[in-house]
Amino acid sequence: MEKLAAKADLERGRLCYDRREWRDAFEALSRAEQSAPLAPPDLDRLAWSAALTGHDEAFLSALERLHHAYAEAHETARAARAAFWIGFRLLSLGAPGRATGWLARASRLVEGEGNPCVERGYLLLPAVFHYLGTGENPEAEAAASKAAHIGERCGDLDLIALARNLEGRALLRQGKGDRGLALLDEVMVAVTSGELSSLVRGIVYCNVLATCREVCALDRAREWTAALARWCHEQPQLLTFTGYCLVHRAEIIQLAGHWREAMEALRQVCEGPRKDADPEVLGEACYQRAEILRLRGEFVEAEATYRLASQHGREPQPGFALLRLAQGQTEAAVNTVRRAVSTTGATWQRAHLLPAVIEIMLAAGEVEEARRTSDELDAIARGLGTDALMASAAHAHGAVALAQADCQAAIEPLRNARSLWRKVGAPYVIARARVLLGRAFRELGDDDGAELEFAAARQVFEQLGAAPDLAALGTLGVARTRSANLALSPRELQVLRLLASGKTNKAIARELRVSDRTIDRHLSNIFAKIGVNTRTAATAFAYEHRLV
Repeated sequence: MEKLAAKADLERGRLCYDRREWRDAFEALSRAEQSAPLAPPDLDRLAWSAALTGHDEAFLSALERLHHAYAEAHETARAARAAFWIGFRLLSLGAPGRATGWLARASRLVEGEGNPCVERGYLLLPAVFHYLGTGENPEAEAAASKAAHIGERCGDLDLIALARNLEGRALLRQGKGDRGLALLDEVMVAVTSGELSSLVRGIVYCNVLATCREVCALDRAREWTAALARWCHEQPQLLTFTGYCLVHRAEIIQLAGHWREAMEALRQVCEGPRKDADPEVLGEACYQRAEILRLRGEFVEAEATYRLASQHGREPQPGFALLRLAQGQTEAAVNTVRRAVSTTGATWQRAHLLPAVIEIMLAAGEVEEARRTSDELDAIARGLGTDALMASAAHAHGAVALAQADCQAAIEPLRNARSLWRKVGAPYVIARARVLLGRAFRELGDDDGAELEFAAARQVFEQLGAAPDLAALGTLGVARTRSANLALSPRELQVLRLLASGKTNKAIARELRVSDRTIDRHLSNIFAKIGVNTRTAATAFAYEHRLV
């Protein structure tokens, strides 16, 4: 009876494996192995079904048994392949000692092979990841290209896809946007057409999406996220890549203005069965959740969630610095974002920080630093050429010009930003660009044009629940109610709020890092614009018009 049950389990395991019913395959093959050792082909099925259902220890254990079975049969190349996958997975699990040992064993076995061996190509991949991690991108490109050529000579589609994907990432990090994106597109043809093994297909999906996010290639990220979601949906028992899929999907739908749906996707990640196994995914999910909370004005919960992201290894910047800015802690925001950008050397990483640096520096009155940062962002955007980065650069140029009181010069880049953000499909950021356009129009005397921009932005902020932006937009409207000549600049509004909070001129000057004389000049302009003669009257005006 036991033999009959074991045979039934073995047959069921094979059938479920072919059907991509990974959990059922894993359970059936595991039961079958309890009765008798599995032959190498079935051990192989057990290993990959374990990998695809998140059973890391079972995956590693099955591969060890598979490695020894091939070694005893003197099938050296296959033994080396099993040893490679053990080492490769251990690297991602944060066990470098064990990983190095297994990879060294694989290398030694490959050295004994006289014929061309595809495993030599696989063994180049850990070096590629190392080079990418240390910023040695030309070296990463060369090693990945060599691995891909080996895969092509040996006809191994899995190796070709893995290597070309990493080669594309290395090219993009060197600012070679067209070549890098072309390689990613080529790789994704193999992925979406089903030419690859299931595990490699999932790995490449996630790596390509991560690379698209790095360089803000949001059109491709949206396309490939949808493809990954379909692939996961087709395999209800697939567990390993569902967390990555949900996080990427949340980011895309948040950008598209579906904040509530994004929060639900992130909740599934944070409460799902893999939440303890994938700290990197959980950290990213916490960061994205904190971003939405910040934009909705839920600052206490946002801060707690940024801290949780940090605990899981996710750098909480620039979101945490922007939170401090929204809380009115401008000096803390400046110090934090300066630290973050000064300790970030990689161009692709800086591209994600610089828009926040510009926003914070403009709020702090550090216009020249914001201008220099805007120029750097523009250079990065031109190098990579993605729509989102070009939109960010144009947005920044317009904001800086507006801060320099050159409203005429602000209009063209802000219009370009609005157009590019629309192409990307980002309603929230479009609304923020429209607010800046409205300010520029108003300063140029076009009150009707300004109100049209403000009204369009207000509608988006209300739909999204972006409370801080709504409040700031309300302040812009209130600031013109006293008289037609009233047009307080962002800096003047900041000075007025500080004055109304009871700070002296010297204290305001210290907080804003400007001279006492500059504050005196600001106050003189403010008094003239709002029609008052004393600090008390200015304070009353601020409270009357809800500026504090």
